Amino acid sequence: MKSLFHLAYHVKDLNKSRSFYGDLLGCKEGRSTDTWVDFDFFGHQISLHLGEPFETANTGKVGDHMVPMPHLGVVLQMDDWQGLADRLLASGMEFVLKPQTRFEGEPGEQATMFFLDPSGNPIEVKGFKDFDSLYAS
Repeated sequence: MKSLFHLAYHVKDLNKSRSFYGDLLGCKEGRSTDTWVDFDFFGHQISLHLGEPFETANTGKVGDHMVPMPHLGVVLQMDDWQGLADRLLASGMEFVLKPQTRFEGEPGEQATMFFLDPSGNPIEVKGFKDFDSLYAS
């Protein structure tokens, strides 16, 4: 079964969110009102609603790093991941976890980076050379 994922969450400012998700991340804007906006988040639908973002804490231990929980994310092909990482680095993005490779040489080797949107919502972007290794153990 092939499906698309939908996630709705709070942001503090729709204009800053439009700039971040649309201009910086390159996500196409969809429908909107004066209280929410939809984006095509790398093939999936996110709906950003005005409100107080969820609380997060660096409680997720992955490899040698503590990462923000909860968080949302996407898995990209490695070339797309690298292009986004380069764009974010060039923008001066402050990373929670800078672009890097983890589990190197192991099953499930992946590139990853964590950053926050303007409202403080944590986002992880993973990169894989081969999606078949996504669930490798």
